[in-house]
Amino acid sequence: MSIRIATFNIENLIARFDFTGYRNQLKSDRVLKLFDIKSEADYQRLEAARVVSSTDDTRQLSALAIADTNADILCLQEVDNMEALKAFEYGYLFRMIGSGYRQKYLVEGNDSRGIDVAVLMREKTRDGQPIELRDVTSHAALTYHDLGLYHPGLGERVRPDDRIFKRDCLELDLRVGGRPLTVYVVHFKSMTNGRDGMDGRTSTMPIRAAEAKAVRHIIENRFGSESASRHNFVICGDMNDYQERIDVIGDRRSGYDYVHRPDLPSALDVFSHDGFAENPMLRRDPLDRWTLYHSRGPEEQHLCQLDYIWLSKGLAQANPQALPEVIRNGQPFRTPFPPGQEVERYPRTGWDRPKASDHCPIAITLHLR
Repeated sequence: MSIRIATFNIENLIARFDFTGYRNQLKSDRVLKLFDIKSEADYQRLEAARVVSSTDDTRQLSALAIADTNADILCLQEVDNMEALKAFEYGYLFRMIGSGYRQKYLVEGNDSRGIDVAVLMREKTRDGQPIELRDVTSHAALTYHDLGLYHPGLGERVRPDDRIFKRDCLELDLRVGGRPLTVYVVHFKSMTNGRDGMDGRTSTMPIRAAEAKAVRHIIENRFGSESASRHNFVICGDMNDYQERIDVIGDRRSGYDYVHRPDLPSALDVFSHDGFAENPMLRRDPLDRWTLYHSRGPEEQHLCQLDYIWLSKGLAQANPQALPEVIRNGQPFRTPFPPGQEVERYPRTGWDRPKASDHCPIAITLHLR
């Protein structure tokens, strides 16, 4: 009996307009900066038209990427609210795959922009086994003080009573064909601008490390610290960190070289350092593990894995041949692919946009014990 699980940062599945770009140029879309807009009312009309027209192409590509995961359980990040999720599922996913994801779960979390983690599930697996929800729990209210995770290295603006998760850790207790499976969905702190002479990834890593420790605490508190890794659980989501990356050297005209940089310090070492959980993506070739292309010009560009389905040690051992699939067909044309990895992009994919997302969905088929 098997189940197929996927995770995808769908990027800004938002059901509202943001007009702050009229007064804050940093939030204004680049296309509107090409025009001399005389009034805020004109700006709002143009911005609304731009968003509506571009969103349809984007969501068609997002739905194609999700359909290609062929998942029974789909973990999403950056979803505005349940109404947006329902509208996307009915208006786009339904047209791709039919009446599949009838079960939908989302709890409002801590993100200042209002984007949340969510789960879509089928009522039965592809094998016909029932997928039953026993319980759903949000851990968004946990603070550093609650778990004893506060320390000054988190940053001068962080206080002991602040909430640990920048979005949430959403826990779903499931039975699949009568067998237990617990799914944890997260979206860790992003790599924002650096401080104190450190780059953005380094300066924000303590926050993500605390989030990872909190997830591990939740799991060990439920199953017991000594026996937790033997239970069936997965940790899914955009973790905004990586333990390795591929430096991309060159440009489109002269060509690219790809240099693998392993064993980088990472907040995700909390999961892997003692075998608590396994990243099955490591079963793929080192140049073929990436889920995102990051670029700030030719001088700073790399491919890395930000999106994960971590398996408990027991689940990994029970599935030694399980290989994650990475869906890259929705990547924009600006993304350079290492040799042999090129794929046919979805129709109407652009150089930078539209695109399914900057993130690639990943999916894995697991046999439950």
